Amino acid sequence: MTEQQLRPLKTMYLSPQFAAKDAATAHVLIRANPFASLISTDDDSLPFVTPLPLHLLTEADETLLLGHCAKPNPHWRFLVARPKAVVTFMGPHAYMTPRVYPDLARVPTWNYVMVYCTVEAKIIEHFADKDRLLKHLIADHDPAYADQWRGLDEQYQHKMMNGIVAFELRVLTMQCKLKLNQHQPEARAAMKAMYSTGSPDEQALAGWMDRLP
Repeated sequence: MTEQQLRPLKTMYLSPQFAAKDAATAHVLIRANPFASLISTDDDSLPFVTPLPLHLLTEADETLLLGHCAKPNPHWRFLVARPKAVVTFMGPHAYMTPRVYPDLARVPTWNYVMVYCTVEAKIIEHFADKDRLLKHLIADHDPAYADQWRGLDEQYQHKMMNGIVAFELRVLTMQCKLKLNQHQPEARAAMKAMYSTGSPDEQALAGWMDRLP
């Protein structure tokens, strides 16, 4: 995913001051927050959302997101009928009090970091390809389980594989939004001090503030 592809999309409002300029920032956010929302349209043209973990894979000039859903979940059928979809990754987020400003004529806001992707889906059908996908997810979240999975009876593995539908989501466009009130530098020090001693999300946002120019 190149810098050129990190551009504003018509489907999400993004002020220029909150736009990350490089794909590496988006990749860091995705890997730290892999539990995504996959959004498609159903047969009635209404949004259909599935929350799921996705594995980010970059190879050559392509960025791929690998995942799966349960076979009874109709989402995979919508991906077959309409392969283009949207994926969002929400990172840490937190309220920001106007008390961080040096003057009183201010209002509260909400700070957050997120990645928004448009993707094109391809269903993965062969056992070996599905197994490779699952091993990526196992390595992400429970590498100690890898040997246990490999040691399971082959018949059981096939039974489990038949219960899911795996897919590869090729990223067409990606944008990364870092809404950290950076357009109000007079509040930066006070906001970071408050976030640094706050909730886990607030502390994470303080860390993301260090990434800003």
